[in-house]
Amino acid sequence: MQQKPARIRILDAAHELMLTIGLARATTKEIARAAGCSEAALYKYFANKEELFVSVLKERLPQLNPLLNSLAAEPGKGTLLENLTGIARQAALFYEQSFPIAASLYAETQLKRRHEESMRSMGSGPHMPIRGLDAYLRAEQAAGRVRADADTYAAASLLLGACAQRAFAYDSTEEGGPPPVDAFAAAVARTLLGGISVADGPS
Repeated sequence: MQQKPARIRILDAAHELMLTIGLARATTKEIARAAGCSEAALYKYFANKEELFVSVLKERLPQLNPLLNSLAAEPGKGTLLENLTGIARQAALFYEQSFPIAASLYAETQLKRRHEESMRSMGSGPHMPIRGLDAYLRAEQAAGRVRADADTYAAASLLLGACAQRAFAYDSTEEGGPPPVDAFAAAVARTLLGGISVADGPS
C-alpha cells in the first residue's frame, strides 16, 4: 500500500495529537515522529506550529469561513432562516471539534499570547468568523432583509458565541452533553432572527 504524501501524514498526525493532548503539548518534534518524518521535513511544509494549527483547522475541521464568504457575496439568496441555520450548524460543528484542540492554550498565558500574535500575523484567529458573519448580515441589511437599526456585529457575536458555548457549556447538565446540532442550530437562528429581521416571522 502506497504511503500518504508527507504533508498529509503531518496534518493527520497534528490533528490527532492536538485532539488527544492539546495544542500546547503537541510539539513539532512529536508531530513529526508520529508522521514518520523528521522535524526538518515538517518545516519544509509549515513555517511553525501555528501555521500547522491553521492548516489543521482549514483542512480537517468543518469549514465556516468559505460558507460565510459565499453567502456575503450573494445576499438575498435563500431565506435568512435557512442561511443562518446553516451557518449555526457549521459553526457548532467547527467549535465542537476545535475547542478540545485549542483549550490547553488557556492554561499557559505566555504560550496563548505568542499563539495569538502568530494568528494575527497570518490574518487568522477566532475573531474572523465573527467578521465574516457580520459582513454577511450587513450585506443582507443593505438588501433590505435585516433591520436598518440592527447591530450586525453584535448579532454575529451572539450567534457564534452560542455555537461556541455548545462545545463545552452542556457537559455538566443532566444530559451530559450538547443538544443535537440540527435542533440547536435551528433554534439559535430562529431566536436571532426575532431581533434583526424586518419580517414579522422567520424570513
